[in-house]
Amino acid sequence: MPSSLDHIGIAVSDLEAAMEDYVQKLGFKLEARESVPTEHVNVAMLRAGTSRVELLEPTDDSSAISRFLQSGKKGIHHLAFEVEDIEKELAMFREKGVTIIEPAPREGAGGCKVAFIHPKSTQGVLLELVERPT
Repeated sequence: MPSSLDHIGIAVSDLEAAMEDYVQKLGFKLEARESVPTEHVNVAMLRAGTSRVELLEPTDDSSAISRFLQSGKKGIHHLAFEVEDIEKELAMFREKGVTIIEPAPREGAGGCKVAFIHPKSTQGVLLELVERPT
């Protein structure tokens, strides 16, 4: 079972402008910034106390974030929960009939293993499972 909320993912079309809002104006602290080629996004991980917000900017039209923004949506894209063993969690969820978006975890930001649960299994909310590197 997920142990805690890892972060909230927010889709943005302009990472620099979003960082200005969150860091300069709202006082969030920049924790990490990187490009994640497997997801076709640039990421800024921000911290506010014990909470983290992940700003996601698409790098090309094949990105899920790009498709999300092109559909007219913006803002919160997903909620991410930390798990100890992502493979075990995915197997358990599959046994319970939960729809997983891709068959296996992949590398996400910060070297984490990530997998996504389809919104049709979670009352319309995209959930990400995150296993941090050891």
